[in-house]
Amino acid sequence: MSTPVPAPKTARVWRQLPAGIWALGLVSLLMDVSSEMIHALLPVYLVAGLGASVLAVGLIEGIAEATASITKVFSGVLSDRIGRRKGLAVAGYGLAAVTKPVFALAGSLGWVVGARVVDRIGKGIRGAPRDALVADLSPPGLRGASFGLRQSLDTAGAFLGPLLAIALMWAFAGDFIAVFWVAVIPAALAVGLLLVAVREPDRPADLRRVANPLARRELALLPAAYWLTVVLAFLFTLARFSEAFLILRADSLGLTAALVPAILVVMNLAYALSAYPAGALSDRADRTSVLIVGLAVLIAADLVLAFAPGLAAVFAGVALWGLHMGLTQGILATLVADAAPAELRGTAFGLFNLVTGVALLLASTIAGALWDGIGPEATFLAGAGLAAATALGLLARGLWRRGPGGPGGPGGRARAGRGKSGG
Repeated sequence: MSTPVPAPKTARVWRQLPAGIWALGLVSLLMDVSSEMIHALLPVYLVAGLGASVLAVGLIEGIAEATASITKVFSGVLSDRIGRRKGLAVAGYGLAAVTKPVFALAGSLGWVVGARVVDRIGKGIRGAPRDALVADLSPPGLRGASFGLRQSLDTAGAFLGPLLAIALMWAFAGDFIAVFWVAVIPAALAVGLLLVAVREPDRPADLRRVANPLARRELALLPAAYWLTVVLAFLFTLARFSEAFLILRADSLGLTAALVPAILVVMNLAYALSAYPAGALSDRADRTSVLIVGLAVLIAADLVLAFAPGLAAVFAGVALWGLHMGLTQGILATLVADAAPAELRGTAFGLFNLVTGVALLLASTIAGALWDGIGPEATFLAGAGLAAATALGLLARGLWRRGPGGPGGPGGRARAGRGKSGG
């Protein structure tokens, strides 16, 4: 077991992060610029342009994300079996880049659904190996900051993409297809940057080889702290749903199609600005306490969005939604990296993403059904109720003290920069 390494006290921790972490973050940024240029417009395009129902949008989003999560299991397992991560990441980003022109060429709902699912398969292929690669590259004591930086850069792309979509919708006089074509360019740049700028670290000679990461004896090596993190992530994800519903909420209150991407700009700006500070803070403090604050912010966001009298309130709720994402998503990934043995990190991230993908499918389907059956208020109130129940459950069971991020668990120990297997 490795010796604890104190987290650096300097305020400029980001300067100590290796070039590979920055490159992976920039790759994520470029791909998210491409993806969000499309996804910021897609819900309205599906409903207004192709005649889909809101329930159909929820099902499409849930199925797409669940597909990505299932794929992550197999790519994570494969990366552990072969002992390499970068090749799978390149394959995943490449597949996502290839699907971008399909959105522009699609003439029916079926083609759009197919492109969305294949795009998410690409996300699934790259997700677990990339996260495992971040953990492999992270310096001791800076794992939270490393995941936070990658998440912040990723999310910067997620607000730059909708911002570009707004400008291009204005420039192209509301032509969805023209915007979809421009989105092809940053996707191609992301693949090129990954190929030339990211060097996978050499595999340690003494690191154990794993023939079948899904074998019972291997899964038994994943500690209780890991499985507690998975359960926690399931509950978090069940308490929220696809960001498509934020767009539809603004649309229901009269936001014009050209300005709809502003919803994701606001959300992802709040997300990007909070993810890195939250990650860096979690290297020096209790990770799970930060997660509980994130739940409280999610409850506030849902309540504001449920009772929003106008667009100003919607944008305030969306900003709170983004803040909750920044306080939770990178830290959940860090907890997985803290708990999982190095030779099983890909598998650990794959299983983690499978569980959260199933939760997102359930959450998005329920949200769409509530919206169509009762109204948008019911969707967001249900989300607030689930988030409150999750928070109460955590507090009642004392997991915030004893669990993976508490003072007695690996999240607390990670304040000293130590995971189960070291960096």
